Amino acid sequence: MNLKGKVAIVTGASSGIGHAVAKDLGSAGCHLIVTSRRTEKLHEFEREFPKTVVVPGDICDPDMPDLLFQAAEEKLGPVDIVFNNAGILEVAPIDKIDIDRMCRMVRVNVEAAFRLIYTAVRYFKEKGSGHLVNTSSVLGTKTRPTAGAYAGTKYAIEALSESLRMELARSDVQVSCIEPGLVLTEIHDSWETHPKDLFKIENPLTPEDIARTVRFILEQPNHVRIPKMLVLPGEHEI
Repeated sequence: MNLKGKVAIVTGASSGIGHAVAKDLGSAGCHLIVTSRRTEKLHEFEREFPKTVVVPGDICDPDMPDLLFQAAEEKLGPVDIVFNNAGILEVAPIDKIDIDRMCRMVRVNVEAAFRLIYTAVRYFKEKGSGHLVNTSSVLGTKTRPTAGAYAGTKYAIEALSESLRMELARSDVQVSCIEPGLVLTEIHDSWETHPKDLFKIENPLTPEDIARTVRFILEQPNHVRIPKMLVLPGEHEI
């Protein structure tokens, strides 16, 4: 599919994977609706890509999905692509994990993600076409010690995505999951030992690696479906 002129919503667009995907889609000619809590980073897109609409705010706001689609319809036109990417990471041994922070993660990674998924898929079903790409994780396919809660949030994304894919199989509405391994982003900045050192991965993935993968999924002919794509650094033995 030629992405030029397509309208794409990207959440979590101020840094990391969301930022890289938004930039790559903008470079491909997409018109962008970008959201995050860090407004100053979002305005960079307006300077680089004139067809950009900034919708700052908390993805956990129940009204956010509708606000994103309304902004698109009013200023850019019908939405073709949603990259559902906003997420946070909390991992720790059971005797050290902060329960309140863990529950905040569940609200962001599951509740907020589900609200956007259902809003997007209903919109695309009424429109007759569209492509939703959800950010899962390699830990949406397996787990490891201390990461059960995070993995559980990604298992939830995998389950809903697969169910909706089957429900919509005979339509032109597509649902895909991207499953990255270790990506070098801000999400690990608070760790005492960075996972690249913890797992001895000298060459982690970059956000741009994931952006190329997302674009590959979106550019396939309409009859080709890619429900899941696992992307790992070469040294990742998980």
